[in-house]
Amino acid sequence: MINQEGNDRFEKGRGAQFNPKNRFLKGEYIQEHVEAIDDWEQAERKTEYIYDDSKTLVNKVTSPDVGMMYSANPYQGCEHGCIYCYARNSHEYWGYSAGLDFESRIIVKKNAPALLKKFFENKSWEPAVISLSGNTDCYQPIERKMRITRKLLEICLEFRNPVGLLSKNALVLRDLDILQELNKHRLVRVFSSITSLDEDLRRLMEPRTASYRSRLKVVETLSKHGIPTGIMNAPIIPGLNDTHMHDVLKASSEAGAKWAGYTVVRLNGAIEDIFHDWLFKAFPERADKVWSLISDCHRGHVNDTRWGNRIVGDGKFAELIKDQFHLYCRKFHLNEEVMDWNTKDFRRIKNGQLPLF
Repeated sequence: MINQEGNDRFEKGRGAQFNPKNRFLKGEYIQEHVEAIDDWEQAERKTEYIYDDSKTLVNKVTSPDVGMMYSANPYQGCEHGCIYCYARNSHEYWGYSAGLDFESRIIVKKNAPALLKKFFENKSWEPAVISLSGNTDCYQPIERKMRITRKLLEICLEFRNPVGLLSKNALVLRDLDILQELNKHRLVRVFSSITSLDEDLRRLMEPRTASYRSRLKVVETLSKHGIPTGIMNAPIIPGLNDTHMHDVLKASSEAGAKWAGYTVVRLNGAIEDIFHDWLFKAFPERADKVWSLISDCHRGHVNDTRWGNRIVGDGKFAELIKDQFHLYCRKFHLNEEVMDWNTKDFRRIKNGQLPLF
């Protein structure tokens, strides 16, 4: 039962319940406590789109434990509002809060397709997999209107550069035609993020995402069309969704997923206060236990910056999660195939022309 009285009131439809102070802004004036004596009048928060002419798009990933070499994010901030999202901290670099701002002030890189094309035209580029949604979801709701992700996929197809996708949105099926063309050249893998099968939990934890049923339908549809697909059961939050892993992996395998991965939640930077506030409002009766279990996975802390350990945690409970994951993957025949990417057919196109030699 969610306590909606006084300072414990819960704003439905949002992940973060407040805007924590941006660590880079010294003179920022914000409301941190609703019980303060100041009289704040707050209108309903509407999503704002900020159109940005970015200078770059593709980022080299130097972290050795995230399983990607390059990432490209057409949007910063994410309307999905997932409370645990590690990308929240990056919103502070844009001058916004990692809380409500992250899910209601969305930066749209409208020139992303031009930037990607220019990037591929560079003679120094050696073809490698570029991951879309390495930070925020490339299929969040504004993509339905902007179609930037679709254009990026078209460019990857044009240049024959491999691309990986990760999303919580069923909108990915809109681009089934392009995904099929990419797959003909072994240039694409699509992963869906499925954290549970409990819709009540999803509405609280991932308030503006597609239903789990819709995400499994994405896996099923892609699989039926021969497109290699998998799922990320991430993050695992001890005491909230760790016991759901069996059902998630079973349902995903039955839908046609070939691969699965997982992470254990970590609450770095501003996410610690945002998640703590949400947890004690959404699940007051078990918040202390959940918080303690998260700490048990990170040597007494809820944040973790150690390579490798930060992803899957350590300690007895983290080991239990890891053992269960590998057991269920064997049981449901996941991760038995090696992902085969084609980097040999890349073709450099300049000004719409293929080279003669």
